[in-house]
Amino acid sequence: MRDSQAALASALSATAFLLLLPAGLCGRIIGGWEVPAHSRPYMALVHGGPNGSLCAGALVADSWVLTAAHCTLSRSARVILGAHSRSKKEPEKQILGVRKQIPYPYYNEPRHEGDLKLLKLSGEATINKNVAILRLPKRGEDVKPGTKCHVAGWGLMHNDKLSQPDRLREVNVTVLDRKTCNSPKYYGHDPVITQDMICAGEPRGGKDTCKGDSGSPLICEGTFRAVTSFGKQDRCGDPWGPGVYTLLSQKHLYWIRKTMRRAA
Repeated sequence: MRDSQAALASALSATAFLLLLPAGLCGRIIGGWEVPAHSRPYMALVHGGPNGSLCAGALVADSWVLTAAHCTLSRSARVILGAHSRSKKEPEKQILGVRKQIPYPYYNEPRHEGDLKLLKLSGEATINKNVAILRLPKRGEDVKPGTKCHVAGWGLMHNDKLSQPDRLREVNVTVLDRKTCNSPKYYGHDPVITQDMICAGEPRGGKDTCKGDSGSPLICEGTFRAVTSFGKQDRCGDPWGPGVYTLLSQKHLYWIRKTMRRAA
């Protein structure tokens, strides 16, 4: 019990520290709403530790979390499962360390390609109604433009680092076609939105992810399809800068499954 309380105190202390970091280190939910407590049991709150990032992730096996490769984690990183509030001592929370972090081997940071990372946890999660595994899709199918998706996170609610919420929020977004997202009005091929990425937002803007939500799963028509990656800096919710997500393509799924088998 003492060890559990100490771990919780350490994680909460890390939260307070991370809130003081520059906004550029953290993804955010713009234009969303607070979800019912513990209604997204697959969500993982990832504390990078001192000088690390605050990200999200998805529990994809009892000792594995999938997040974004660009999330910086130190040796003292902690993963909190079963969280709704970031700050409260919720009995549903399970706090685990990170034994190993394994980025996708072909991750290209400047181009944001392959922005995926697996976290091997220090122990197995206790699966219950508040902590559950988000199943990977059987096949790495593309997501058609116009598809409605949703994504949750603890990131900023406005383009202001002081607007970070305490409780988990969610927003609905719509998939855009890549030709539009690569056009001059949008990203203009800087960077290129590839076939292994999904561009999603709202035509009028105001609904988005960005800082603090990195690594969060994008759920489309009930299926886990992508991982939150990037957006236009300090322009979350901009109709011309929708969020970009790493698609769980066939090659990405193959790597995830192979890695979890080999490092089990």
